[in-house]
Amino acid sequence: MSLPESLVRDLEGAVGAESVLTSLEDLIPYSFDGTAAIRQRPAAVVFPRSTEHVSHCVILAGNAGVPVVTRGSGTGLSGGSVPSPGSLILCLTQMDAILAIDPANLTLRAQCGAITGRIDDAVAPHGLLYPPDPGSMRISTIGGNVAENSGGLRGLKYGVTRDYVMALEVVLPDGRIARFGSPCVKDVAGYTMKDLFIGSEGTLGIITEVLLKLVPRPEARRTLLALYERIEDAAETVSAIIAARIIPCTLEFLDRVTAASVEAHARVGLPTDCAAVLLMETDGHPAAVADEAERMAEIARRHRAREVRTAADEAEARRLVAARRSAFSALARQRPTTILEDVTVPRDKLAEMVTFVAETAQRLGLSVGTFGHMGDGNLHPTFLTDERDEDEMRRVHEALEAIVGRTLELGGTITGEHGVGLAKKPWLKRQLGDDSYELMRTFKRTLDPRGLLNPGKIFD
Repeated sequence: MSLPESLVRDLEGAVGAESVLTSLEDLIPYSFDGTAAIRQRPAAVVFPRSTEHVSHCVILAGNAGVPVVTRGSGTGLSGGSVPSPGSLILCLTQMDAILAIDPANLTLRAQCGAITGRIDDAVAPHGLLYPPDPGSMRISTIGGNVAENSGGLRGLKYGVTRDYVMALEVVLPDGRIARFGSPCVKDVAGYTMKDLFIGSEGTLGIITEVLLKLVPRPEARRTLLALYERIEDAAETVSAIIAARIIPCTLEFLDRVTAASVEAHARVGLPTDCAAVLLMETDGHPAAVADEAERMAEIARRHRAREVRTAADEAEARRLVAARRSAFSALARQRPTTILEDVTVPRDKLAEMVTFVAETAQRLGLSVGTFGHMGDGNLHPTFLTDERDEDEMRRVHEALEAIVGRTLELGGTITGEHGVGLAKKPWLKRQLGDDSYELMRTFKRTLDPRGLLNPGKIFD
């Protein structure tokens, strides 16, 4: 389905003909995001360069009754930026400026298309840190991170994107430009509207600018690896560390399949002969770091770690963390289709959940690598499959249903950081219940009564 010629001409007039794509060949890369087996060709792609461009495009599309889907780098893992039929994609990657760094007030202002990793790089010379660090931070955009409320490896200690957003500029579904929040640390004037848009996955408004909170960069860091013969022992170590009131900056888990894939991909010396690996990292004051590292190592040994290693220097620590960040891409090299799941359970249920995932994979004859942010209960069972094999895909979906069901039984959530999008919406109502689910739909209908902004995501 193509756009009306009059709308194409109007869009070209608004942003320039060079910023509007309509040919089939040009549209193919925008037909999917990082989610496996979900794709749909858009009618056109536009590259705005300012908030005013975004507003103008939204008004033009609205006048023509054309749905609008916002996109950054396309790294999403729940189908949130996959086009709906006949939609106009607003790709915001050209709005990528870091507008201001304010070391005195510990803030940074950026356009939505700024790369997340570049934001942290920009504040490092000032002795500051932007903590949220999703696995895709070197290519994902801050607007996408805010829209998905992204997490990351440092989420256990530092929290997620929501915890660092002080203010937003948003284009509403009717093209109006709204601003929420302020640079003040304390601000309780009116409803906290910015929180409504954080994690809204582009269904309520288009985030065009953000004001972010920064924190002092830690003085010291220490990185450890603990190796286990049983996955359950690794999970119990995590629960014991938290119960001991230790909050590491990173507490990551890789099973045997994932560790072997990462080592084959990154060659950083990860062991491939153990059932599980824990990557543990503490940061802060040097004395506190030394104490926490020693206590975590002792807890790991007490929970039957066969070996605990400490990174020799900062370079080795960076290699180990970078290797963990490559887990998804390393697993994706194994089979034609990689389905990365995202569930979170209370931390005292981790051992039970990890065991259930392994048993489900074995029962259904599936290849699954599990890794994740174990410190905050967030697991990523990753199915290595082939979408062309109908029987295998049937078993994958049966496994997903079982894993999500067990997650909810344990008091968990269907998504810890990837969002609902298209992939998780069949289970959302089951988690929220009828009344809470309908309240969310009421917000959507109120702000976007025609349902033109990222339609079909989160709920139908």
